[in-house]
Amino acid sequence: MKKFLLLAIAVLLSGCAVGPNYKRPIANVPPGYRGAMPAQPATASLGNEKWWDVYQDPALTQLIHTALQQNYDVRIAATRVLEAQAQLGITRANQFPSASVGAGVFSQQNAKTSSVFPAYEVNAGQLNLSVIWNLDFWGKYRRQTEAARAELLATEWGQQAVISSLVANVATAYFQLRALDAELEIAKRTLGSRQQSLQLTRVLETHGSASDLDVSQSEQLVYTASETIPDLERQIQQQENLLSILLGQNPGSIPRGRTLTEHPVPGSVPAGLPSELLERRPDVREVEANVMAANAQIGVAKAAFFPSISLTGTGGLESNVLHHFLQQPSQTWSAGFNITQPIFEGGALHSQLRLARAQWQESVLSYEQTVQDALQQVSNGLVAYQKDREFREQQELLVQAAERSDRLSLILYRNGGGSYLQVLTNDTNYFSAELNLVDAQLNERLALVQLYQSLGGGWQQ
Repeated sequence: MKKFLLLAIAVLLSGCAVGPNYKRPIANVPPGYRGAMPAQPATASLGNEKWWDVYQDPALTQLIHTALQQNYDVRIAATRVLEAQAQLGITRANQFPSASVGAGVFSQQNAKTSSVFPAYEVNAGQLNLSVIWNLDFWGKYRRQTEAARAELLATEWGQQAVISSLVANVATAYFQLRALDAELEIAKRTLGSRQQSLQLTRVLETHGSASDLDVSQSEQLVYTASETIPDLERQIQQQENLLSILLGQNPGSIPRGRTLTEHPVPGSVPAGLPSELLERRPDVREVEANVMAANAQIGVAKAAFFPSISLTGTGGLESNVLHHFLQQPSQTWSAGFNITQPIFEGGALHSQLRLARAQWQESVLSYEQTVQDALQQVSNGLVAYQKDREFREQQELLVQAAERSDRLSLILYRNGGGSYLQVLTNDTNYFSAELNLVDAQLNERLALVQLYQSLGGGWQQ
């Protein structure tokens, strides 16, 4: 029996795993990103930074921490990792022998039927240990385990991708909330200023220095600002509800930290090398793990063409006299060697191999497509961040010019040098320019969030 087991182990160890070994697909990666700043060092990248170093706001940091602990998508992704770990354990168990223990007791008493067959009683006991081992000579189970490990790796990278998206979504929603707060502050300040102007216009109209038309136009300015406030308040509460759901909480108020303009934005962003993106982006690593799993499945399909070898063994104790069960010689054992070779499967084995190869090819194409999408997202993010910054700078100049025109037109009107129509036009332009500046400041920060995520940042803990 021992020699038999040693021979089986030697045969197992000498076996080979059929099928191709994994090699990373060759991706067409350029030496640099389109839109990258040439002065930036090639080795540095914003994607290597921790998210709490990129978003330097204690309130936002706390919101992201809460979301990472309570968000349902993150918790579901963590559960999927546990499922993949359990599936790996199930698959890996096929490489080892399976053993079972059985015990039984039998007692029977028969009455006397004739002088030839007297009454008798039978008591029997049995204790067996059975072992079955399907030898992995061709590497079928090892390839299955390799595929399960790759699927676990893909699930883990999928979890990191969910975390990266969540960090970006929370930061985006928070910046949008702070932008709405800024717009509400502008609307309230503008409303107060216009109400004072309306009071002055009514005084001037009483003394004959202004007309009813001037009063009506001044009232239009007041109502234009006042109607904006309830709409902004609606958007703010809805944005808070959105953030609450991202945090895994019921709708409620959200604590604030820095204002939108207090959040630092770097003048330029280091992008690093495109080749590093293959190692840092969780979605790229997830798809690559799927390629690993598909590659291992080819080996599983090839191994099905070869014989299946199994060893069986049974040993135990058996006796017809229970009180002598462990005393008299009652040992039993048996061993077997089975080999099964597929002969005719109706083309199923060849079709399974073609299916595995086609699925591997699909996964490779998906990997190459994901890499190209990642390169496009980084390039778009670099261009967007640079151009949004330039747009914001020009919008600041526009606001300064609009504020100067609004102030001068009001001075001219009060001194009789201009019409109230000029005041109305310039005040409206100034109000719109201020709101547009907030949008420009928001877009600049959202571009930073999107660029940071596209460079593979946000999942590092």
